[in-house]
Amino acid sequence: MDFFDVVSVQEAINRLVEVFKEYEFKAEEVSILEATNRILAEDIYSHIDVPEFNRSTVDGYAIKSKDSQGASESVPSLFNILGEVKMGEAAEKEIKSGETMYVPTGGMIPEGADGMVMVEYTEKLDEENLMVYKPIAFNENIILKGDDIRKGERALKRGKRLTPESIGVLAALGISRVKVYKKPKFYIISTGDEIIDLDEELELGKIRDINSYTLYSAIVKLGGEITGKAIVKDDYELLRQQVEKGLDISDIVLISGGSSVGTRDYTARVIDSFQGRGVFVHGISIKPGKPTILGEGRGKLIVGLPGHPVSSIIVFGAIVEEFIYKKMEVHDHKLKTKAIMDFNFPSSPGQQTYQMVKLEERDGKTYASPSFGKSGMITLLSNSDGYIIIKPHEEGIYKGEEREVYLL
Repeated sequence: MDFFDVVSVQEAINRLVEVFKEYEFKAEEVSILEATNRILAEDIYSHIDVPEFNRSTVDGYAIKSKDSQGASESVPSLFNILGEVKMGEAAEKEIKSGETMYVPTGGMIPEGADGMVMVEYTEKLDEENLMVYKPIAFNENIILKGDDIRKGERALKRGKRLTPESIGVLAALGISRVKVYKKPKFYIISTGDEIIDLDEELELGKIRDINSYTLYSAIVKLGGEITGKAIVKDDYELLRQQVEKGLDISDIVLISGGSSVGTRDYTARVIDSFQGRGVFVHGISIKPGKPTILGEGRGKLIVGLPGHPVSSIIVFGAIVEEFIYKKMEVHDHKLKTKAIMDFNFPSSPGQQTYQMVKLEERDGKTYASPSFGKSGMITLLSNSDGYIIIKPHEEGIYKGEEREVYLL
């Protein structure tokens, strides 16, 4: 295989999907109290109408709306009060022309009524007579039966990340347990003779392990689970042992560092040593992150990420995260906003460039300015609010144009 056969970002994702087309992330059933931020593994259809009856959105009086036409402060409409509807109880009386009943917010609208007059536009003459000072339209201040969710309607789509609002929908439907995808399991390996962990003494020439911790946080944010992490010296056997351990207890093994071409590059050899497809991508036309490796061993995904922190996290988001969300059928998962470019920036021919930016509000508009720094500088990420994507066919960024900014 030619390890210098660099492919586009889209081609890398396509190859991933093709190689792992039979691979499935399993589902599990959990309580809706434990489902927040999980990915829904089934379509949810409603077996009821929500609401199940016509409900008032205001405190006021239920009437036939046509009876209020022409009502004003000087010439109010007069209604006969039949009583009131209590919360949680059915409205037992039917409204006829010239009649009304008091209904609290959320209460059931009586039969025959087709509008609610807010209480502030009414005045009681006595316990039996009401004056209305303002006309209302047909169905004004009413949520009709099924307005929110209709019986048989798909209320939530498979692949949706469950937000507090989604949990509210499930509760409204009386669903207490729901099928979600199991959290994708990751094993993280940082490689390099110079890498040390946080509790080790920092000597000249040594570098603290940044990538394991940034990737750990990115995985948690994604909704994944970390089964373990390790620091491995530049040694083929030690690296292979850790990858083998990762394949046993995780869905995806991430190897940070060791993806560039060189005499001490063992990543590709290790991936190819396991039963399976081995390396199927070695080099992606992405900036930063070109020397990325994608491989398959024992039916699991193994990713050789660049050693530089910015490159590593960019590739994780552009490739690994995209792959997982495609398998789970998640759409529009990236938070983004529109911003006016406050700079000119050339493209890198043939490469998909991820340019870090800072956002600033000025005169009610959002502007983006570039964050500059080398991909080995972790502050390039921490000092940025997001990034823009410059496609390979684009000439670059022009000051004054509006672009999508993907938020970190």
